[in-house]
Amino acid sequence: MFTGLIQEVGTVEKLIEHESSIEILFDAGQLSEQIKVGDSISVNGVCLTATRNDGAVRVDVMIQTLRLSSLSGLLPGSKINLELAVMPVERLGGHLVQGHVDGVGRVIAREPGERWERLLVSIPMNLMKYVVAQGSIAIDGVSLTVGSIDDVSSHIEIWLIPETLSKTILGLLKVGDPVNIEVDVLAKYVERLLNTGRGL
Repeated sequence: MFTGLIQEVGTVEKLIEHESSIEILFDAGQLSEQIKVGDSISVNGVCLTATRNDGAVRVDVMIQTLRLSSLSGLLPGSKINLELAVMPVERLGGHLVQGHVDGVGRVIAREPGERWERLLVSIPMNLMKYVVAQGSIAIDGVSLTVGSIDDVSSHIEIWLIPETLSKTILGLLKVGDPVNIEVDVLAKYVERLLNTGRGL
């Protein structure tokens, strides 16, 4: 479980392709000394397991994860958002982020402001029912508040503060870039309860 508060921006060093997976080697910066083999780590919002840490942290990404996320587009030199799994004693500053990506969205527009930056993102139509204005969403693993939604165009509006722009890769995104989307898991639980309750 994660909070969506990014702890470090890492750098992909190498990609090793296997028959049904890829191995990603990356520099985790100051987080590296905290990562042990078997630890869960969020990479652009995707929960992965550290398999080695010998200067470069290594994770395996299965084919299903490659299909459902934007990790398949990573290249050596790509910047990545990193967060270690939350410990029970920590404050939950963002929202409950599982690292189970629901789909891939795309940056539609960026509008810089004096203090804030407006980000317009298209997300898969089937995920729009889980999104509400002023609710939570994770984009590339970053916990964000939805400013407004447009169900017709399947767009959401996000306002990014300077802290988010400087300490995550969201400040590097360009129009057309893909982003990993994870909706609030509580909305999915409510839907499941309502649907199963109809048969009672």
